[in-house]
Amino acid sequence: MKKTNMNSINEFEERVGVSFVNKDILIEALTHRSYLNENKNCPAHNERLEFLGDAVLELVVSDYLFNKYSNRPEGELTSFRSALVKTDSLADTAKSLGIGDMVHLSKGEEDTGGRTKNFILANTFEALIGGIYIDQGYDASKEFVYRFLINKLEDIVKNRLDIDSKTKIQEIAQAKYKVTPIYEVTNEQGPDHEKLFTVVVKINNKVIGEGVGSSKQRAEEDAASRGVRYIEDNKD
Repeated sequence: MKKTNMNSINEFEERVGVSFVNKDILIEALTHRSYLNENKNCPAHNERLEFLGDAVLELVVSDYLFNKYSNRPEGELTSFRSALVKTDSLADTAKSLGIGDMVHLSKGEEDTGGRTKNFILANTFEALIGGIYIDQGYDASKEFVYRFLINKLEDIVKNRLDIDSKTKIQEIAQAKYKVTPIYEVTNEQGPDHEKLFTVVVKINNKVIGEGVGSSKQRAEEDAASRGVRYIEDNKD
Protein backbone atom coordinates (compact mmCIF):
# COMPACT_ATOMS: atom_id res chain seq x y z
CA MET A 1 0.00 0.00 0.00
CA LYS A 2 1.26 3.48 -0.80
CA LYS A 3 1.48 6.33 1.65
CA THR A 4 0.23 9.72 0.59
CA ASN A 5 2.62 12.64 0.83
CA MET A 6 1.95 16.26 0.07
CA ASN A 7 4.25 16.30 -2.94
CA SER A 8 2.30 13.51 -4.63
CA ILE A 9 -0.99 15.18 -3.66
CA ASN A 10 0.13 18.50 -5.15
CA GLU A 11 1.31 16.80 -8.34
CA PHE A 12 -1.98 14.96 -8.65
CA GLU A 13 -3.94 18.19 -8.14
CA GLU A 14 -1.96 19.81 -10.93
CA ARG A 15 -2.66 16.84 -13.17
CA VAL A 16 -6.42 16.99 -12.65
CA GLY A 17 -6.54 20.78 -12.60
CA VAL A 18 -8.18 21.04 -9.17
CA SER A 19 -6.59 22.37 -5.98
CA PHE A 20 -8.61 21.12 -3.03
CA VAL A 21 -9.32 23.52 -0.19
CA ASN A 22 -9.76 20.55 2.14
CA LYS A 23 -7.09 17.96 1.30
CA ASP A 24 -8.78 15.43 3.58
CA ILE A 25 -11.67 15.24 1.11
CA LEU A 26 -9.27 14.37 -1.70
CA ILE A 27 -7.57 11.74 0.44
CA GLU A 28 -10.97 10.24 1.30
CA ALA A 29 -11.88 10.15 -2.39
CA LEU A 30 -8.70 8.16 -3.05
CA THR A 31 -9.22 5.66 -0.23
CA HIS A 32 -10.62 2.24 -1.09
CA ARG A 33 -12.64 0.35 1.49
CA SER A 34 -9.96 -2.36 1.79
CA TYR A 35 -7.43 0.17 3.14
CA LEU A 36 -9.39 0.53 6.38
CA ASN A 37 -8.90 -3.16 7.16
CA GLU A 38 -5.20 -2.52 7.79
CA ASN A 39 -5.43 1.10 8.92
CA LYS A 40 -7.95 1.31 11.72
CA ASN A 41 -7.21 5.00 12.33
CA CYS A 42 -8.22 5.97 8.79
CA PRO A 43 -11.48 7.91 9.20
CA ALA A 44 -13.34 6.99 6.00
CA HIS A 45 -13.29 5.24 2.65
CA ASN A 46 -14.61 6.66 -0.61
CA GLU A 47 -17.92 4.86 -1.14
CA ARG A 48 -20.11 7.74 0.06
CA LEU A 49 -18.26 10.15 -2.24
CA GLU A 50 -18.60 7.62 -5.05
CA PHE A 51 -22.38 7.58 -4.49
CA LEU A 52 -22.49 11.36 -4.71
CA GLY A 53 -20.10 11.57 -7.65
CA ASP A 54 -22.19 9.10 -9.64
CA ALA A 55 -25.22 11.38 -9.27
CA VAL A 56 -23.25 14.53 -10.14
CA LEU A 57 -21.74 12.81 -13.18
CA GLU A 58 -25.14 11.69 -14.42
CA LEU A 59 -26.53 15.22 -14.10
CA VAL A 60 -23.57 16.85 -15.87
CA VAL A 61 -23.66 14.40 -18.77
CA SER A 62 -27.47 14.46 -19.05
CA ASP A 63 -27.50 18.27 -19.15
CA TYR A 64 -24.80 18.30 -21.82
CA LEU A 65 -26.59 15.71 -23.98
CA PHE A 66 -29.96 17.44 -23.60
CA ASN A 67 -28.59 20.74 -24.87
CA LYS A 68 -26.06 19.45 -27.41
CA TYR A 69 -28.31 16.92 -29.16
CA SER A 70 -31.68 18.65 -29.09
CA ASN A 71 -32.98 16.58 -32.03
CA ARG A 72 -32.21 13.19 -30.48
CA PRO A 73 -34.89 11.13 -28.69
CA GLU A 74 -34.68 10.22 -25.01
CA GLY A 75 -33.73 6.61 -25.76
CA GLU A 76 -30.64 7.60 -27.73
CA LEU A 77 -29.56 10.16 -25.14
CA THR A 78 -29.80 7.49 -22.46
CA SER A 79 -27.75 5.10 -24.59
CA PHE A 80 -25.07 7.74 -25.25
CA ARG A 81 -24.84 8.52 -21.54
CA SER A 82 -24.56 4.86 -20.61
CA ALA A 83 -21.71 4.36 -23.06
CA LEU A 84 -19.85 7.38 -21.69
CA VAL A 85 -20.16 6.53 -18.00
CA LYS A 86 -19.77 2.75 -18.21
CA THR A 87 -17.01 1.19 -16.12
CA ASP A 88 -14.50 0.72 -18.95
CA SER A 89 -14.85 4.32 -20.10
CA LEU A 90 -14.39 5.80 -16.63
CA ALA A 91 -11.50 3.42 -15.92
CA ASP A 92 -9.70 4.52 -19.10
CA THR A 93 -10.00 8.14 -18.04
CA ALA A 94 -8.86 7.29 -14.53
CA LYS A 95 -5.79 5.55 -15.96
CA SER A 96 -4.94 8.62 -18.04
CA LEU A 97 -4.98 10.69 -14.83
CA GLY A 98 -2.80 8.25 -12.89
CA ILE A 99 -5.51 7.55 -10.33
CA GLY A 100 -4.29 3.99 -9.92
CA ASP A 101 -1.01 5.24 -8.52
CA MET A 102 -2.79 7.40 -5.96
CA VAL A 103 -5.53 5.16 -4.58
CA HIS A 104 -5.08 3.77 -1.05
CA LEU A 105 -5.50 -0.01 -1.02
CA SER A 106 -4.87 -2.85 1.40
CA LYS A 107 -1.75 -4.88 0.73
CA GLY A 108 -3.90 -7.82 -0.28
CA GLU A 109 -5.89 -5.78 -2.79
CA GLU A 110 -2.73 -4.23 -4.18
CA ASP A 111 -1.03 -7.62 -4.52
CA THR A 112 -3.94 -8.87 -6.63
CA GLY A 113 -3.66 -5.98 -9.09
CA GLY A 114 -6.11 -3.58 -7.48
CA ARG A 115 -4.45 -0.53 -9.01
CA THR A 116 -5.37 -1.72 -12.49
CA LYS A 117 -8.84 -3.15 -11.82
CA ASN A 118 -11.36 -1.26 -13.90
CA PHE A 119 -14.12 -1.25 -11.30
CA ILE A 120 -11.80 0.21 -8.62
CA LEU A 121 -10.52 2.87 -11.02
CA ALA A 122 -14.03 3.79 -12.20
CA ASN A 123 -15.39 3.97 -8.65
CA THR A 124 -12.48 6.13 -7.53
CA PHE A 125 -13.03 8.44 -10.49
CA GLU A 126 -16.64 8.92 -9.42
CA ALA A 127 -15.52 9.47 -5.81
CA LEU A 128 -13.15 12.16 -7.06
CA ILE A 129 -16.05 13.92 -8.77
CA GLY A 130 -18.00 13.69 -5.53
CA GLY A 131 -15.04 15.12 -3.63
CA ILE A 132 -14.73 18.04 -6.03
CA TYR A 133 -18.44 18.73 -5.62
CA ILE A 134 -18.20 18.76 -1.82
CA ASP A 135 -15.04 20.85 -1.80
CA GLN A 136 -15.80 23.36 -4.55
CA GLY A 137 -19.36 22.94 -5.78
CA TYR A 138 -21.20 21.93 -8.93
CA ASP A 139 -19.47 24.25 -11.40
CA ALA A 140 -16.01 22.91 -10.51
CA SER A 141 -17.14 19.29 -10.79
CA LYS A 142 -18.84 20.08 -14.11
CA GLU A 143 -15.65 21.68 -15.43
CA PHE A 144 -13.69 18.57 -14.40
CA VAL A 145 -16.09 16.25 -16.25
CA TYR A 146 -16.02 18.49 -19.31
CA ARG A 147 -12.23 18.58 -19.33
CA PHE A 148 -11.61 14.85 -19.07
CA LEU A 149 -14.72 12.94 -20.13
CA ILE A 150 -17.17 14.86 -22.34
CA ASN A 151 -14.73 14.85 -25.27
CA LYS A 152 -15.45 11.14 -25.73
CA LEU A 153 -19.08 11.80 -26.62
CA GLU A 154 -18.52 13.03 -30.16
CA ASP A 155 -16.93 9.72 -31.15
CA ILE A 156 -19.60 7.74 -29.31
CA VAL A 157 -22.41 9.57 -31.13
CA LYS A 158 -20.74 9.71 -34.54
CA ASN A 159 -19.80 6.02 -34.63
CA ARG A 160 -22.71 4.78 -32.45
CA LEU A 161 -20.26 3.21 -30.01
CA ASP A 162 -23.16 3.00 -27.59
CA ILE A 163 -24.55 0.09 -29.59
CA ASP A 164 -23.00 -3.28 -28.69
CA SER A 165 -21.71 -5.35 -31.60
CA LYS A 166 -24.51 -7.95 -31.51
CA THR A 167 -27.16 -5.26 -31.73
CA LYS A 168 -25.24 -3.41 -34.41
CA ILE A 169 -24.73 -6.44 -36.65
CA GLN A 170 -28.39 -7.37 -36.29
CA GLU A 171 -29.47 -3.89 -37.38
CA ILE A 172 -27.06 -3.99 -40.35
CA ALA A 173 -28.10 -7.51 -41.38
CA GLN A 174 -31.81 -6.73 -41.26
CA ALA A 175 -31.42 -3.43 -43.11
CA LYS A 176 -29.01 -4.66 -45.79
CA TYR A 177 -29.81 -8.37 -46.20
CA LYS A 178 -33.31 -8.68 -44.67
CA VAL A 179 -32.12 -11.57 -42.48
CA THR A 180 -31.08 -12.17 -38.86
CA PRO A 181 -27.50 -13.22 -38.04
CA ILE A 182 -27.02 -16.79 -36.86
CA TYR A 183 -24.47 -17.76 -34.19
CA GLU A 184 -22.94 -21.23 -33.97
CA VAL A 185 -20.57 -22.68 -31.41
CA THR A 186 -17.81 -24.42 -33.37
CA ASN A 187 -15.52 -25.44 -30.54
CA GLU A 188 -15.36 -25.82 -26.76
CA GLN A 189 -12.15 -26.65 -24.96
CA GLY A 190 -10.78 -26.73 -21.44
CA PRO A 191 -12.25 -27.81 -18.09
CA ASP A 192 -15.63 -26.45 -16.96
CA HIS A 193 -14.06 -23.72 -14.79
CA GLU A 194 -11.75 -22.57 -17.61
CA LYS A 195 -13.85 -23.27 -20.69
CA LEU A 196 -13.01 -21.47 -23.92
CA PHE A 197 -15.68 -21.13 -26.61
CA THR A 198 -15.27 -20.47 -30.32
CA VAL A 199 -18.33 -19.04 -32.09
CA VAL A 200 -18.97 -18.00 -35.69
CA VAL A 201 -21.61 -15.57 -36.90
CA LYS A 202 -23.28 -16.23 -40.25
CA ILE A 203 -25.39 -14.22 -42.65
CA ASN A 204 -27.09 -16.19 -45.42
CA ASN A 205 -25.07 -19.25 -44.35
CA LYS A 206 -21.79 -17.40 -44.89
CA VAL A 207 -19.36 -17.05 -41.99
CA ILE A 208 -18.46 -13.37 -41.63
CA GLY A 209 -16.86 -13.43 -38.20
CA GLU A 210 -15.32 -15.79 -35.66
CA GLY A 211 -14.87 -15.03 -31.99
CA VAL A 212 -13.37 -16.62 -28.89
CA GLY A 213 -14.37 -16.06 -25.28
CA SER A 214 -14.63 -17.55 -21.81
CA SER A 215 -18.43 -17.73 -22.25
CA LYS A 216 -20.72 -18.17 -25.22
CA GLN A 217 -21.94 -14.59 -24.79
CA ARG A 218 -18.42 -13.14 -24.89
CA ALA A 219 -17.50 -15.30 -27.87
CA GLU A 220 -20.65 -14.15 -29.70
CA GLU A 221 -19.83 -10.52 -28.94
CA ASP A 222 -16.30 -11.02 -30.30
CA ALA A 223 -17.65 -12.74 -33.42
CA ALA A 224 -20.20 -9.96 -33.93
CA SER A 225 -17.51 -7.29 -33.62
CA ARG A 226 -15.45 -9.02 -36.31
CA GLY A 227 -18.58 -9.48 -38.42
CA VAL A 228 -19.33 -5.77 -38.29
CA ARG A 229 -15.80 -5.00 -39.46
CA TYR A 230 -16.16 -7.55 -42.29
CA ILE A 231 -19.37 -5.93 -43.53
CA GLU A 232 -17.87 -2.44 -43.32
CA ASP A 233 -14.75 -3.56 -45.21
CA ASN A 234 -16.76 -5.31 -47.93
CA LYS A 235 -19.38 -2.76 -48.88
CA ASP A 236 -21.02 -3.32 -52.22
